[in-house]
Amino acid sequence: MAQCLLSVHEFLQDSFIPQVAALCSEEAEKLARKNQLSFCELVRPFCRLSTEVHMRDPNNQLHVIKNLKIVVNSIVTQPPLQAVIRKLLNDVVAANQPAEGLVPNVITAGDYDLNISDRSIKASVPWYNKWKETLTELNTSKYYSATTPWFESYRESFFQCMPASDHEFLNNYLACMLVVSSHEPEPVEQFLKLSQEQHRIQHSTDYSYPKWFTPNTLKYYVLLHDVSGGDEKRADSIYEEMIQRYGTQGCYLLKINSRTSIKGADEQIPDPWSQYIQKNSVHSQDSYEAASTTAIPNKNSDHIVPVDGLENYEKEALSDSLKTHPLDQLSDTGGSFDGLDNGRPPGSTTETKKAVTVTPHGSCLTLTDHDRIRQFVQEFTFRGLIPHVEKTIRQLNDQLISRKGLSRSLLSATKKWFTGGKVPEKSVNELKNTSGLLYPPEAPELQIRKMADLCFLVQHYDLAYSCYHTAKKDFLNDQAMLYAAGALEMAAVSAFLQPGAPRPYPAHYMETAIQTFRDICKNMVLAERCVLLSAEILKSQGKYSESAALLIRLTSEDSDLRSALLLEQAAHCFINMKSPMVRKFAFHMILAGHRFSKAGQKKHALRCYCQAMQVYKGKGWSLAEDHINFTIGRQSVTLRQLDNAVSAFRHILINDSKQPASQQGTFLREYLYVYKNVCQQSPDSPLPQLPLPYINSSETRVFFGHNRRPAEGEKQAATHVSLDQEYDGESSQQWRELEEQVVAVVNRGVLPVNFQPTQYCLSSNSDNSKFPLAVVQEPITVEVSFKNPLKVPLLLTDLSLLWKFQPKDFSRNQNEELKEPISNEKDLLSKEKSFSDVIGTEDISELLINNEETKIVSFNFFFLNLYV
Repeated sequence: MAQCLLSVHEFLQDSFIPQVAALCSEEAEKLARKNQLSFCELVRPFCRLSTEVHMRDPNNQLHVIKNLKIVVNSIVTQPPLQAVIRKLLNDVVAANQPAEGLVPNVITAGDYDLNISDRSIKASVPWYNKWKETLTELNTSKYYSATTPWFESYRESFFQCMPASDHEFLNNYLACMLVVSSHEPEPVEQFLKLSQEQHRIQHSTDYSYPKWFTPNTLKYYVLLHDVSGGDEKRADSIYEEMIQRYGTQGCYLLKINSRTSIKGADEQIPDPWSQYIQKNSVHSQDSYEAASTTAIPNKNSDHIVPVDGLENYEKEALSDSLKTHPLDQLSDTGGSFDGLDNGRPPGSTTETKKAVTVTPHGSCLTLTDHDRIRQFVQEFTFRGLIPHVEKTIRQLNDQLISRKGLSRSLLSATKKWFTGGKVPEKSVNELKNTSGLLYPPEAPELQIRKMADLCFLVQHYDLAYSCYHTAKKDFLNDQAMLYAAGALEMAAVSAFLQPGAPRPYPAHYMETAIQTFRDICKNMVLAERCVLLSAEILKSQGKYSESAALLIRLTSEDSDLRSALLLEQAAHCFINMKSPMVRKFAFHMILAGHRFSKAGQKKHALRCYCQAMQVYKGKGWSLAEDHINFTIGRQSVTLRQLDNAVSAFRHILINDSKQPASQQGTFLREYLYVYKNVCQQSPDSPLPQLPLPYINSSETRVFFGHNRRPAEGEKQAATHVSLDQEYDGESSQQWRELEEQVVAVVNRGVLPVNFQPTQYCLSSNSDNSKFPLAVVQEPITVEVSFKNPLKVPLLLTDLSLLWKFQPKDFSRNQNEELKEPISNEKDLLSKEKSFSDVIGTEDISELLINNEETKIVSFNFFFLNLYV
């Protein structure tokens, strides 16, 4: 896996955080909304404690909790829909892209220099060679530290969106904050109404969601006071009444909004909320403003408890917002998984996001208010939550000692009496899933699991592991495979997190849990959670091969996005090994890019293919290169990166391609289609570059005479004409010897010194160092051999041969200046023909034969560049 910003211990602790519910009155929510925040969003940046927390375990031993974090969420009575969660995860991944202009992460592995951050598909990277010069000491992959923020955001959102399950208590609410404004006419009565509503939601059979940890949920009463517009003496008086009723450990007076406006303020107040709102949910602000509302039930609507929203909504909207999870308010209409929002009308969701991003949060808060909120969370945790957890753990421990211990001792004694020895524990493969088995809430097995989860949430991993291990045996004996797999999962994590690492990480526990969730329980969400946890643990131990195998094992057809992310992380595992497996890295990046493309993540798909191309390029794997370039070209067209698309398609149409003619024809059509779009955007763009037929100079031949001269204006097609019909190479030598004999007889048996044999055909086999002799009024035929590097048949019509004639009079002084050369190039260009007309037919023999200035002609041929 790629390097993550959090350490493995921080990641595991932040994956399972104590959950706290919040139920606010309408006036309290108004006070928070002055800062463009709901109450839960208001306290979110301050929910991690900066100091240690102490508590006593059931053995009265002092336990220290470090870096504790809690999460405060508003109450909703319906879990989020799976379709909405999938869309949210897609949006989270699409919103996280590699930043432009980053310093590249370069890794040298064997003969490969991989630039993991490079998003360009061009063949040459100008800064790469300069950067490579600074990497002389980089010989292994131990310095490799590329990050994948899109995967971390996906993973964080995945854990946050996971609803509570019946087999565990980790996502159940431990406490509930009841928040009322001091502006209320009767704040104490409002607290009473909120308390009754919370009790009704928890204990009524009408609501199966949310889930609560214990029947007697901790209720913490918060009086929210607006400093800028409220009566502080009245607030203090109400708080004194609350202390008498609920005690100092059960209530708190929180003062906020110390300033009315940010205009004219000299103090620059930071905005710690923006990163949390954007990081936790792409649409969190939109969803809260669109549907989530907090109000108190009135006389006309006893069953309406809107949660965490604006005050102007009607009763129907309030009821829906309570029953529906905020994630469900995200509309699927016009959604775009690739982050482009192509189907959305302008001025809707996209503009809303921009407006939310620009809007500052906490505009009515000062740094003193920040400290007050931080102090409030700390007081709630120290005086309310931790004592409640400590008391609950003791109660559960006492119940288990009195109830579970007796039943287990009787059961074990009976088994020993009948069997005569210890009963061996059954393996998972020998057990069958009892899908209909549901334990009652008072079952001792569930009480052990509840105590284990509670100990895990407060970082008491030793006691948590003992409880998980005990519960695991009971669940396996009852063949309750869902419960058993959950206990195995958390037992493995608890064993790894134990301080001092007294036990090795039981990877086989997690593998059994994954197999059970996936194959027996058919629950891919829980299996994915196990894989994400175990892969990070294995990676921290340097077991990249095992981590990659685990990630690949969970890829399936039910989720392209999940498979793409896991395949990409597996690729990073291969590159992080002690001996980097570069080709496996590239292969799995190709697979990840394919799944990203199927999931609609075009940008991530293009990035994966570009990174894999660094491995395949220039290694002789031409078919693989063609496939990657073709895919890069298509993805670039989709993203409107036409220059990159042209570059990618041009690399496919190269010389000596191993593609069949049909496939090469497909590549050519794609290339021409893309280039047509480029020309429409840039009419002045150069002509497309293609490996068109080229002239084989060694096979070019020139023949003099013996051909019929065309009439004036007549043009002769050069197709299917060959000099072999007029020239016989075998008899050429005989005619040369006869010519020498004739000349010798004429010159009394001696050949003249300046004798030059008559050559009717000039080729690569003839002596071309001397000027050839041409007879006036006789045609000259030029045979040009073309070779097509493509396998696609190309029809070349209206070709023109450019010629240049240099007149020279040998009877004059050699130092005399030469006459101006004669050429047909100016004649062709001066006609101002179009591109197709310039490549016109011209009979070279006709043009040459009309020149009668000299008898000895020196030929210099120039050819026009040919394009399709």
